[in-house]
Amino acid sequence: MSVVQITDKGVFQAGELVFGGSQVPEMLQAALDKVADAFRRYQHDPEFNDELNYYLRQYVGRENPLYYAQNLSEKLGGAKIYLKREDLNHTGAHKINNTLGQVLLAKRMGAKRVIAETGAGQHGVATATVCAMFNLPCTIYMGEVDTKRQALNVFRMELLGAKVVAATSGNRTLKEAVDEALMDFAQNSEDTFYLLGSAVGPHPYPLMVRHFQSVIGREAKAQILEQEGRLPDYVTACVGGGSNAIGLFYPFVDDLSVKIVGVEPGGQGIETGHHAAPLTAGHPGAIHGFACYVMENSENCHSIAAGLDYPGVGPEHSYYKAIGRAEYLAVDDKEALHAFLELSRVEGIIPALESSHAVAYAMKLAPTLQRTQIIIVNLSGRGDKDVAQVAEMLEDNPE
Repeated sequence: MSVVQITDKGVFQAGELVFGGSQVPEMLQAALDKVADAFRRYQHDPEFNDELNYYLRQYVGRENPLYYAQNLSEKLGGAKIYLKREDLNHTGAHKINNTLGQVLLAKRMGAKRVIAETGAGQHGVATATVCAMFNLPCTIYMGEVDTKRQALNVFRMELLGAKVVAATSGNRTLKEAVDEALMDFAQNSEDTFYLLGSAVGPHPYPLMVRHFQSVIGREAKAQILEQEGRLPDYVTACVGGGSNAIGLFYPFVDDLSVKIVGVEPGGQGIETGHHAAPLTAGHPGAIHGFACYVMENSENCHSIAAGLDYPGVGPEHSYYKAIGRAEYLAVDDKEALHAFLELSRVEGIIPALESSHAVAYAMKLAPTLQRTQIIIVNLSGRGDKDVAQVAEMLEDNPE
């Protein structure tokens, strides 16, 4: 029997703790039910999957490599570090795996318009990309703070024909972008498809995103078996909402010999309260219509990486923590920045600041392990979008 036990309403139950589900107004629930019905109808449909797989191969460039980071591994000593190269996908991150799946679903549902939220901008770019390809108008909601620190991605979205709307309430980051996107969807669901980017939100989005992102873990498993003849000892990925992580983790979840570690953004330090690590330092609660671990004070939510700056987390990650299948810990801004620079200099690979959190953890873990052991890190995106931000930070505080 699988480790993951879930109801048809997207509810994960771990003892008395319940995660996921859908806690939304009736009008929005009716729209979500239509999406859930369409997803159930098409997720195993051969014609749908043939079309999706065609675009994943010919447009995205899958499968991407599982790369042995030999220079970094030898410098650190200890375990071998492998990088699952989602940064090599078209648009530069894992996000397009999901946007392709959902836009094909939107087409079949007859949607005339697509909306999305974005933090670092990678999901926004991926949404704008597939909407351009399929000739669907789209609107992307993005926190005003994030539009400034990710100005390059704002330009890319607009270049691709998307309308970018800055969310100006609250912290003006990812949470507020999701707030506005959900409001738009509730008001315009008759002709609008909400293409949600992370493994969060009310049912069916967490399951839908996991389904489309699981290509990451399926490929990584086959690739490590081919290259090493066995499964890894550890798989690890950064966790904000958690889409890249759940995509890597899910295909390994029943392989109990594989340790699963999610790396949250520790921001300025867990002790300061200015972080985005609800699994490390939060409590069970609810946000955006679903139950999960949430931060004590969402107003203090902070990360160096815009894509991780979210006070909640995916319900499936919450469930993995509650049942003990995965461990979640935090890496702070300074550690992530150091990993960003180190991977760039040692391997010639510039990672996204989001992915740098997972690289930082692997850099700490590898020297504590044997040379025969293996760590797979999901390199969820490339760092082109972050270089201006990092350059400014290094000007103020050179490493």
